[in-house]
Amino acid sequence: MKNSIVLILFTLSAHFAFAQNQWFKLYEDSTSLVNDGKAITATFTNDIQKIKPSITFSVNTVLNTTPYLIFYWGENGERTANLPKWDQVIEPQKQFFYQVAGSEAAGKDMFRLFFNGFYLPHELGHALEHITKGNLKGSYQEEYFANIVGMLWWKKHGKAKELKDCYEVAKKVWAKLPNPIPAGSTMEDFYTANYQKATEDPFIYGYMQFKQFIQVYEDKSLPDFDTFIKTYLK
Repeated sequence: MKNSIVLILFTLSAHFAFAQNQWFKLYEDSTSLVNDGKAITATFTNDIQKIKPSITFSVNTVLNTTPYLIFYWGENGERTANLPKWDQVIEPQKQFFYQVAGSEAAGKDMFRLFFNGFYLPHELGHALEHITKGNLKGSYQEEYFANIVGMLWWKKHGKAKELKDCYEVAKKVWAKLPNPIPAGSTMEDFYTANYQKATEDPFIYGYMQFKQFIQVYEDKSLPDFDTFIKTYLK
């Protein structure tokens, strides 16, 4: 039995290592995208359960390209992390990527880094908050928490270079986005009050998400992933 457990853990570790090396790329094959996403989700789940074995954390990672791109769904008994595939993205959203990134090639690269890259553990951060605190309503703070989880998890697994690449793109893109926040309001208040409407406009939603990514990346006070999660799950 002990040898079987060791073999299973070795197999999972090897699968994740392969998936991790393939991730942060523009996927052309649906099966590879889903399989690599599932391997990353399994490793995230294992990391959480090592910290708190009693937690029931179960998320199914699936291909489901919608205008929301990558997202967590936790209603009607389902818990899914939904992955987008570039060739299935609607044309208006592709044009958004091309516009804010500066070219077609840069737009595809931006999608690769964030939507077939950084945002999967971000969405699993939403799942963690949903599982531990109940229904998510959509807010600035929920997004900030998920961005911290995603950032610290990728750091834990050695993706410093990819995070830096994301950071450079985020700074470039955010500088181009118009500020949607009215005078007299704060970013947190505006997005919490207008969250659903903001998600329907990539320029408005991107303004918040890329700014949060920049802030979290630059925050040197954040602990490592395990410490952050231990504190959260107390």
